[in-house]
Amino acid sequence: MTTKRLAALAHEDPALHALAERLLALAETGLPAMYLPGEQTFVFTRVGKVSPDGTRGLEQRGTSTRYAAITALGARFLPEERQRALFGGRTAEEFTGLLVQRLPGVVNLGDAALIAWAAAETGHAKLSDALDRVAALDLPGRPQYTVEAAWVLSALAAARGAVDVEDRIPAARDRLLAARAADSPLFPHATGEGLVPGYRSHVACFADQTYPLQALARLHAGGEDPQALAAADACAARICALQGDGGQWWWHYDARHGTVVEGFPVYSVHQHAMAPTALFDLAEAGGTDFGTEICRGLRWMTEVPEIAGPTGTPREPMIREELGVTWRKVHRGDPKKAVRAARGLTTRVAPRARLAPLDGIFRPLAVDRECRPYEFGWMLFAWLGGPHR
Repeated sequence: MTTKRLAALAHEDPALHALAERLLALAETGLPAMYLPGEQTFVFTRVGKVSPDGTRGLEQRGTSTRYAAITALGARFLPEERQRALFGGRTAEEFTGLLVQRLPGVVNLGDAALIAWAAAETGHAKLSDALDRVAALDLPGRPQYTVEAAWVLSALAAARGAVDVEDRIPAARDRLLAARAADSPLFPHATGEGLVPGYRSHVACFADQTYPLQALARLHAGGEDPQALAAADACAARICALQGDGGQWWWHYDARHGTVVEGFPVYSVHQHAMAPTALFDLAEAGGTDFGTEICRGLRWMTEVPEIAGPTGTPREPMIREELGVTWRKVHRGDPKKAVRAARGLTTRVAPRARLAPLDGIFRPLAVDRECRPYEFGWMLFAWLGGPHR
């Protein structure tokens, strides 16, 4: 498929365009193996394993409503016959209908918000019911995790034009904007006190940045909101300024000061999907174009400097077509995530402390051989979406 986003990439960097096409093809071949026909949902993860005879394979574990909804959000951009290959013969809209039917049993706000978002984007007739379930779970005045609060706003922004949500949007919008520290462009891990222990309440992750900036950008795109766009732009500018030399999108930030707490692990989904989709949505809403940073992040998928050998080629590829996966991340392999814990505690009182010796002791040489459906769902969303749709 040719989209505006892919066409721009083909013009700027043909090699990266080929990489994006390669990953999109992998998403379409990998997702059917993650679908469970009997349960009509997707697995939580596929984990690499080696049999006693040395054969490498994958083991499926658990199920995930959240990842199922994200897959529907991305797959809706495919031609109908290719959607059916992913959902056991259903289209993305029909599969979303199954998720909507299950909403009475959904108790997680993020899961419900993603289902409502998918219902809005696929034009499902029961969108109002889905939004009502979100409202029932999103009690006024209760703090929420920032990622889930962002998905609520994205769902409401997507529902505009189909149902009347104008009275719900201001509270969802203001909650995100008010969650930030006064002088920081970054978003915290939760929108209020009580969900995160005090000693690490300043630590926010990459997802805490991309989903709010995406939601605010999409809100502005659907109706003029310069303040929302400015907040999204400021957040994007900061994470782009902090991007690693090898294109890495770092994992943990100090939300008070807009600095990096701990860079690793580097997640594949951030590189090929989550950063692109948020930054694309921002640019297309009228914000800053961070195309250079998107390209740098995507390039990491094949260069992977953390595990590169003497010739510059990764000792183990992150993209594994023969298995239908991309490996989940590169990480330090430190026991009980010791580096993250140490830096989280230290930066609470000394924001710029780095504990540099830890980098030499715990080098990021480990590969997490795991792949989850949402990684491919957001990949499809990132590169096949856009205003032309």
